[in-house]
Amino acid sequence: MRADYKKGGSVKSPAWQRKEGKNPKGGLNAKGRASAKKQGMNLKPPAPNPKTKKDAGRRKSFCARMSGMKKKLTSEKTKNDPNSRINKSLRAWNC
Repeated sequence: MRADYKKGGSVKSPAWQRKEGKNPKGGLNAKGRASAKKQGMNLKPPAPNPKTKKDAGRRKSFCARMSGMKKKLTSEKTKNDPNSRINKSLRAWNC
C-alpha cells in the first residue's frame, strides 16, 4: 500500500492544501512549504521585515500582486473579513 493512501483507499492531499500545512497567521508553515516543494514548487518563507534588497523586492512584489487579487478576485464579504486567508497573508507580510 502506498503512503499517500488512507485506509479507505482515497488519496491524501498534500499538506499545503490542508489545515496542517497552513500557518494560522496567514500563508504556509514549514510543513506546507516542504510538501509544496515535493510537487515542484519553490516557496520561501515570508519576508515581512526584509534584511536584503532581494527580500525587499520580494515583499514589494508580493504586496502589489496580492493587493490586486484582493481587489479583483474576492467577494465583498472576503475583502472585509479579517480572518480570510488573503487578509491574513497580507498582514503576515506587513502589506
